[in-house]
Amino acid sequence: MRRLVDRYLDLRRAMGFGMGVQGYLLRSFVQFAVLRGENHVRVQTAIAWAALAPSEGQRAKRIGEVRRFARFARAEDAFHEIPPNGVFVARKVRYAPFLFTDKHVLDLVCRAARLTPVGSLRPWTYCTLFSLLAVSGMRISEALALRLKDVTSDGLLIQQTKFRKSRLVPLHPTASRGLARYLDRRGALENDAVFVSLRGTGLRYSTVNATFLRLVRAMGIHPGPGHEGPRIHDLRHRFALKVLEAGAPSYAIDQRMLALSTYMGHAEIDSTFWYLHATPRVLTQVSDSCEYLARDRRACR
Repeated sequence: MRRLVDRYLDLRRAMGFGMGVQGYLLRSFVQFAVLRGENHVRVQTAIAWAALAPSEGQRAKRIGEVRRFARFARAEDAFHEIPPNGVFVARKVRYAPFLFTDKHVLDLVCRAARLTPVGSLRPWTYCTLFSLLAVSGMRISEALALRLKDVTSDGLLIQQTKFRKSRLVPLHPTASRGLARYLDRRGALENDAVFVSLRGTGLRYSTVNATFLRLVRAMGIHPGPGHEGPRIHDLRHRFALKVLEAGAPSYAIDQRMLALSTYMGHAEIDSTFWYLHATPRVLTQVSDSCEYLARDRRACR
């Protein structure tokens, strides 16, 4: 089965999938099956291997990967068995985002601008980074991966990020001017990362997250270690909600959703539609439109 797994992975990678974690899991499954003296996918073996994972979510992921591989393998050899769906079911729990207000964002940015050492590049870096996240909807990983060549006159070029998608993120003129001021202060460095540390190296997520948490706790909107509170990703949520709550008419919600999905780099539109549940005003508009349509249809009967 090892050669068959390699062929399957090569095919999926040729289609644009990374297959890093998937490859690791499938090779682990094959090793487990071989130790049991098996050269074909067997349902009971797949379930036994998946059951070794510590959580229901991980067990569901394991059996799902074997199912996809088994469908590929069975096309050539009918002796391969395809595990049934629903053996393990992962519960997908949506995190309730913290809704940053304009005042919250202003307070966060002002506190970032007062970081030490005074007069160093550090306060400029964090002030610009948090501001850019709030007005662009970028993921923090995308912002930290930006290189100087990605800053163009048309916006920010986000390259091969999550889901292996690239996109252009236009910026408002005020955001462009703010970024330009930071880059001028940053100056020429050997490292070409846009956001750099005091040592001139690219910022690490762990460092940025620790600084963010320190600031929001000082603001009094985070209860402290071990408790749920604002995350950096909530700045991205804020951007999405602000876009949906913009003054466009309710009948244009579909167009706004499609534009927002593309702008934010979502792989599937349902990832964008989720924001409706966190946007009471827009959700009310959609509800009112549906009721109006229902009344109109009844009147035409």
